[in-house]
This record gives sequence, structure tokens and C-alpha cells, in this order.
Amino acid sequence: MTEKRGTIDYETEMVGTIAVPENDRLDEEALGSWLAENVEGFAGPMTLAKFKGGQSNPTYRIDTPGKSYVLRRQPFGKLLPSAHAVDREYRAMAALHPTGFPVPRAYGLCEDTEVIGSKFFVMGLADGRNLWNGSLPDYQPDERRAIYHAMIDTMADLHMKDPDAIGLSDFGKSEDYCARQIARWSKQYRLSETETIPEMDRLIEWLPETVPPQQASGIVHGDYRLDNMIFHADEPRVIAVLDWELSTLGDPVADFSYFMLNWVNEPDGRAGIGGLDHAALGIPTRDEAIERYIARTGYDVPPMEWYFAYNLFRLAGIIQGIKKRVIDGTASSAHAKQMSERVKPLVMTAYGFAQQAGLK
Repeated sequence: MTEKRGTIDYETEMVGTIAVPENDRLDEEALGSWLAENVEGFAGPMTLAKFKGGQSNPTYRIDTPGKSYVLRRQPFGKLLPSAHAVDREYRAMAALHPTGFPVPRAYGLCEDTEVIGSKFFVMGLADGRNLWNGSLPDYQPDERRAIYHAMIDTMADLHMKDPDAIGLSDFGKSEDYCARQIARWSKQYRLSETETIPEMDRLIEWLPETVPPQQASGIVHGDYRLDNMIFHADEPRVIAVLDWELSTLGDPVADFSYFMLNWVNEPDGRAGIGGLDHAALGIPTRDEAIERYIARTGYDVPPMEWYFAYNLFRLAGIIQGIKKRVIDGTASSAHAKQMSERVKPLVMTAYGFAQQAGLK
């Protein structure tokens, strides 16, 4: 499906592959040897292409006569501490795939940076639809509703997984999730800070003092949104949740609230659907989406203004890292520069929600 934003074909911009740019080339001989030794059933010859989308970890398509794979590597250049955690992505998918949760099969992780210059992992290629525009302009109301229900249900199913039962008991600290995230992204923001934003400074002070109680603990994705999923070619069904770099153990409600930001974010050709006539489009309203999540999980979902402020603050911290890599010349996507310009608007929107939640 081709989704458009004004006169720009957004899917063409971000979805699909291109020839591997010179700066992103890999040592194919070393990679081929590693794949032959470590990936069950791998048999060359292979060809490489690079996926267009993504700001964080460069992602490649590997085609062989018998099978196609996806390789995710850390970006080139200096990395912030704990950023670009491809090993965490691999571990989350390797644990979830045997349970039937929709993730690609994880084939192998390489932590030897001598092979291609960084850590990387290899997973199966999910063959389906990658959707970007939250308004789903090419679909009918009943199709839109079914797709949104699939996203909500899939997230709820993730949050109901027992980490201990699938070998993820040590995947992170299960308590104080929001406080830990605030501390992490405050630190990351300071390490990549390029200008002084007083409202960000105030958020860094205020958020840790006002964290709501955490009512449950589970596996959280950290970046759950429409374009991080692959849908079945013909059915309203999620066949793969991607991009597990920010996954950990933590507060499911905080994770869900990040997804719910889509209902307040302005439409921009991506996941934002704020201000649209959801009933006319067939998209569940914000209240309907929350009710469906509650019915599947049993969790209490409180007013979300604090969580929206927290999530936008966190997103600003993430994108500030992208901005710093743009300045340093190591960002992995041409779209990264456009993304980097969102830091201050995100901070200001977060500040507005914080004021609604009690910030003076």
C-alpha cells in the first residue's frame, strides 16, 4: 500500500531498499563466513541491500537463493553508553518467538566487532504490509478498525507475557520503570545536548519528583507504533513487531501510554491521528482503545497527562541523540535530519502536558 503525505510519497521515502551506500558497506566476505558458521541453513551466494527507513540501527536485507534475512547493526561512529542495543533486540525476539508472539525468528547474534565493525544480529524477513500513515487512507472504516484492534490486542498480549517463564527475568529491573527511564534519558540528553532549552531543564527536575505508582511489571517494547509492525498481506493481523532496541522490563501502562500518544499527536503522514474524526474513519476513539486494552489486561489506566509528558520528554531525549549524530555526520538515514528538528517542539508539547498534570 502506498501512503501519502501531501504530495510526498512517504512510503517510497522510507519503505523498501536501496543499494548499500558507500559509507554503509560491510565486509561481505567476513559476513558471509560468519553467516555460514552461525546461521542454521544459511547457504550463499548472497546479495545485500539497505532498508531506507530507521534513524537508529542501520538495517540490511540479505537475499540468498533459498531464503531472505534481515541484518541489524549498530551505527558507525562514537556511540552513547547503552544506546543502539542490538543485543537487547536479539534477546527479546529470541525469547518471544517460541511463545507464538509475532516477532521474526532470531537466527544469530554477533558480539565480535571485528567481523563487520560493530555488533549485529540476523533475523528472518517478515513478508507483509508495512504501514506508516495512522489514518490508513487506503482502507475502509471496518478495515481501519480491525487493524487498530490488532495493534491494541498485540500490545496487551505482550504485556501479559510472564518474563520469568520465557527466560527474561533478568532483562531489566521490574520496578521503578519510569524513574529509571527518566534518569537514563536525562543522562543521554545531557551527553548529546546541543542547545539550552529551559523547559527541558525543568522537566528533568520535575518528572522524577512526580512519578505515579507502578501497578504492574512486564515486558515493555519501548517504541510501539504502527511503522514498527508488519501486518499480514491480506488479514488485519500483526505478523511481526520490530525494533526492540528499547525493550526491557517495566511498567506496561507507561508503554501503553506511549502508543496512546498517537491519538493526540497531529497527523503528519506517520502514526499521529490527533484531531481526526475517528468515528467516521472507523478508528477506535481514545476511550475505546483504552477500554479494549483494559478488557484484555485487567490493568487500571489512570489519566494520561503525566504519562504523555513523560513519553514526549523521553522521545525528545532519543531524538536529541539523533540530532547529535546528524551534527557529527554519523546518522544512518537521510530522514534523520528532518527528525532532529523535532526536539524543541517535542519538549514544548511535553511541557504543556506537564502543566496539565500539575507542573507550576
